[in-house]
Amino acid sequence: MDYIDVTNSTAQRHAPLVQRAGAVIATMGSTCKLRLIEGEADGKACVHGDDRTTILLFHGRTNRLDRLPVPRGGRKPRFALNYADPASEDALAALISCATLGGPVAADPDSLSVLALAERLAMSDIPVLIGGPTGTGKEVLSRFIHDSSPRKNGPFIAVNCAAMPEAMLEALLFGHTKGAFTGATSTNEGFFRAADGGTLLLDEIAEMPLALQAKLLRALQEGEVVPIGATQPVRFDVRIIAAANRDLPTEVAQGRFRADLFYRLNVFPLALKPLRERLEDIAPLAFALAQRHTPAHRAVPWISAEAISLLRTHGWPGNVRELENVIRRALLLAEGLGGSPSAEIRPEHIRFDCVAKLVEEPVAASEPVPAPAMPPLEMPEPAAATGRKLASIVQVSEAKAILETLAACGGSRIAAARQLGISERTLRYRLASLREAGMPVAAVGGGRR
Repeated sequence: MDYIDVTNSTAQRHAPLVQRAGAVIATMGSTCKLRLIEGEADGKACVHGDDRTTILLFHGRTNRLDRLPVPRGGRKPRFALNYADPASEDALAALISCATLGGPVAADPDSLSVLALAERLAMSDIPVLIGGPTGTGKEVLSRFIHDSSPRKNGPFIAVNCAAMPEAMLEALLFGHTKGAFTGATSTNEGFFRAADGGTLLLDEIAEMPLALQAKLLRALQEGEVVPIGATQPVRFDVRIIAAANRDLPTEVAQGRFRADLFYRLNVFPLALKPLRERLEDIAPLAFALAQRHTPAHRAVPWISAEAISLLRTHGWPGNVRELENVIRRALLLAEGLGGSPSAEIRPEHIRFDCVAKLVEEPVAASEPVPAPAMPPLEMPEPAAATGRKLASIVQVSEAKAILETLAACGGSRIAAARQLGISERTLRYRLASLREAGMPVAAVGGGRR
């Protein structure tokens, strides 16, 4: 256990927990350094320039997690971990969440394998392509690669290709000169040059227009960009990481992504699985999210073993983002949130997200609606608020219009977007939302352009 600093007496007294945690933390490599101290030993081990997270261990009858002040000169956080059962999943999850604070949180063998590959990959400059559903932690993994690389002191810039206007994306990526186009009142170096010496993450790269993909390919091949309005190329030194929530080989086969750019980026692919397939990650992630959303002056509410078992049964269509929503709700509902020793998140505090689905038939206000498996939060509503809400009516009408237009156009998204008066990108987003809501979009649209 080179990455865990622990005395023999502490290792023996807390052997079951220390051994289990050591097996996980050793897989994470040099980015996760931990010091474990016997709780009664005062814990004066955080010295000037210390680069290890310190955890004081107490084995007793209660479960409790506290964040301790960092001594002057210390750089890493300190915790006090009280646990009752050293073999329990909640005790291990709490320890791992403290050890991995600020980085990737993982305990599942598949996730640990990806992190081990990512750390080895970080030592080189080859491009990385990260695939996985939305909300699985692709940007977190990208930052881990950057922080583990020789470029860690350089900039890390994340660019969401889907969140930027198509007309501005080229100027934002490659830069422009003053007066290059209307509104260009000053020179902009662009993200490629801003990330010089560091790492550039191109997130949701599958949403990049085909015309811009060709320019991106040339930039990657030549290691230089030509800003809009300039005549001379500018060299850059950037490590490229691309991420996509869609299957890029399928996008290539259907003509929506350039094959040559795909092969340029696909030097070392990494894939993140949905959260429902990484059950061992759920508990430490839940503790890490509870730490993130609990004020610094309060004790972190403990997540009971029963609550963790309930979390593991959920399907998590929203992945880690949905888990974050559930934990934030649980923090508000948990008894003793004010920092008392009895603060605990139990099964009754867990409220899962309800996925919106298309309503086929109007539901009369007088008809009883079956209660979900986990009841939603009870929010006060005015007495007059009966029947369907305007927002749901608009969503249903929009969904029906999109699906009917697609069917009328034989599944062609280009033709359907033209008839609907929206861009093809906007239509793709609407269709993705319908898929997440459980609509059989593929059967209607057929994926055709």
